[in-house]
Amino acid sequence: MKYVAHTAHWQFLGLMFGVLAWILTVATTGLNEWRLWFVSDVSVVTSGVAWVGIWRACFYSHALPAIENCRSIGLSDSFAPAEIPVAQVLMVSALVCGLLGNLSAAAAMRTVYFSMKDRRNVGTLFRLAGGLYLLTGACSSVPLLWNMYSVLSNRTIHFLRTFSSPAAPARQQLGAAIIVGLFASALMLVSGVLFLCYRYAWEALGDFREPETRPEQKSGLPNGDQRGRDNPAFLREDNS
Repeated sequence: MKYVAHTAHWQFLGLMFGVLAWILTVATTGLNEWRLWFVSDVSVVTSGVAWVGIWRACFYSHALPAIENCRSIGLSDSFAPAEIPVAQVLMVSALVCGLLGNLSAAAAMRTVYFSMKDRRNVGTLFRLAGGLYLLTGACSSVPLLWNMYSVLSNRTIHFLRTFSSPAAPARQQLGAAIIVGLFASALMLVSGVLFLCYRYAWEALGDFREPETRPEQKSGLPNGDQRGRDNPAFLREDNS
């Protein structure tokens, strides 16, 4: 059996990166702070700042100053710019791909470290995990970079009147969600590269053979008897 556990330490680190990146991607998807809108009219938005995410827009109002007022943004809402519904679809896809990537990576590492018999699928598991990690990083990077460009370009969102939000903010700022999401995407891409660069993933790891046993040496004794015999010369000396 070929011993390969010592060759996968970098891939184990890649698994840790992948798990951390997936947790950060979950947080990014649920956070409202994708865009920070600074408004000059504080008659409704009394805090002067509104948080615009991909699922809802929130702000504090004088009517209920202790409660965050939020309005949901649906996938089919006509007022939402293209980058928001695209982000909703791609971020959910990234969560699914990232989860599958972590499961595949964990199975690959378990096979390398603990399995002593069946390693025929280890190459497939490493390539699958690496591909899913790269796909996850790509799915999350596209909406994050697109929304970042919209923020830096100060593009507006024509909310409905029920949102009680101005059509255009005085200025915009990147929210924490985009920064955290980009960091998570980078970790995912690094994890994918680490798993795809594992050299044994591209070799025939399934062809593990047990070490060949040496043929038994022929005995010089009559009839090939392997048991030891007493030397008659010693027996005669003892009897004398």
